[in-house]
Amino acid sequence: MTEQPDSDDLSETLSFCERTLQYQFHDRDLLLRCLTHASVAKIRLDSNERLEFLGDAILGAIVCHQLFTMYPDKTEGELTRVKSVVVSRTSCAKIATDLELDRCLQLGKGLSDHESIPLSIMAAVFESLVAGVYLDGGYDHVSELVRRVVVPEIERTVETSHGKNYKSLLQQLSQKSNRGMPNYQLLDEKGPDHSKCFKIAVTIGDDSFAPAWGPNKKEAEQRAAENAWCQIEGLQPPNVTE
Repeated sequence: MTEQPDSDDLSETLSFCERTLQYQFHDRDLLLRCLTHASVAKIRLDSNERLEFLGDAILGAIVCHQLFTMYPDKTEGELTRVKSVVVSRTSCAKIATDLELDRCLQLGKGLSDHESIPLSIMAAVFESLVAGVYLDGGYDHVSELVRRVVVPEIERTVETSHGKNYKSLLQQLSQKSNRGMPNYQLLDEKGPDHSKCFKIAVTIGDDSFAPAWGPNKKEAEQRAAENAWCQIEGLQPPNVTE
């Protein structure tokens, strides 16, 4: 968007945002503030930064409740792992992109001239709108919105976290981010010939990730790949070595 959008264009932008959220705001000034980046706001308090702060907390609470309900047999640690991925900046930015919120953002000229909007800004506008719907319509409305857009992300995260080929997942992730191909390095082995354990670590370009032990090289590589995948996603590596 330009720094001073035409009033008709702005009205249509707000209407589009309401349609994509499937929620109509009572207070359109609040909606506009949700969409206003600090680069175009007259003062920072007119931007969506405070709303982002509130929305982050509300989003986390709703996702925790949803995970608690959907997966009654999962441990606290497993739920925490899934939640960390689902509320991450990457996931929030993906949701915002899927909702086409880039069409609604009010940005300063320097940012609006860029071909792509930074992930941090896309994530922030989604969190801001979560806060906006909460303030404008209450918990039931925002909970409905979050569940609708987040449950697919929860299910996708759970699918990739259990019983999956982490070497394949890591390769896909590294290719998408143009990091290069993963390399597996044998760091150590121990035990008698008939019962050896192997310690393997993954490197991708100049990045090294937490190594993992396994009862054979194949399993050690899978565990090392899972460590790397989790670290790239901002999670703690699950296969801790001594």
